[in-house]
Amino acid sequence: MKNLMFDLGGVIMEIERRRAVDALKSIGLADADEMLGEYGQKGIFLELELGNVTPAQWRTELRRHIKGDVTDVEIDRAFEKFLIGIPESRLKELEELHRDHKLYLLSNTNKVMWDGMILSEFRKDGHDINYYFDGVIPSFEVHCYKPDAEIFHKACEKFGICPEDTIFFDDSKANVEAARALGFGGVHVADNRPFKEYLDK
Repeated sequence: MKNLMFDLGGVIMEIERRRAVDALKSIGLADADEMLGEYGQKGIFLELELGNVTPAQWRTELRRHIKGDVTDVEIDRAFEKFLIGIPESRLKELEELHRDHKLYLLSNTNKVMWDGMILSEFRKDGHDINYYFDGVIPSFEVHCYKPDAEIFHKACEKFGICPEDTIFFDDSKANVEAARALGFGGVHVADNRPFKEYLDK
């Protein structure tokens, strides 16, 4: 297959929602468990992921639910606990796959994590995110998110790709099914096996 398009969290980057919930509760956000989703967000977290509010507006809204005074850094660091990191083995896999395929990233994410830990993780072996991918779309830049068809259409338009020439990898079955309905090949990433093993199936 000519093109490979990847989700980020749970596919390339290891994540753990519970870490973020516990960290947000520790700074006074008692409703963190209800406010923070696993595969999709809601409320002010969804608005941040859609790019409909700025990080500053998001923090202001969160402070309405937080008991006590907290700094911007404390809020951001607690939220970023959702992210564990990118294993070096995954970066090596992307590097190897890039020799024979065009690689793209399509992620439901937000500007706080993107400008913070996400871009930093891709730099840790001396490269940057553009070394690994021919194009990237974080949801907050396009004001839509998976599994909505609109974000897949925007990916095709921006990247100049066709669904029938592209395999999409995601850890959410709903997102994979949405991609397949539009003509993409779809791979549900259920564990940390090498991507090539999914391609060889």
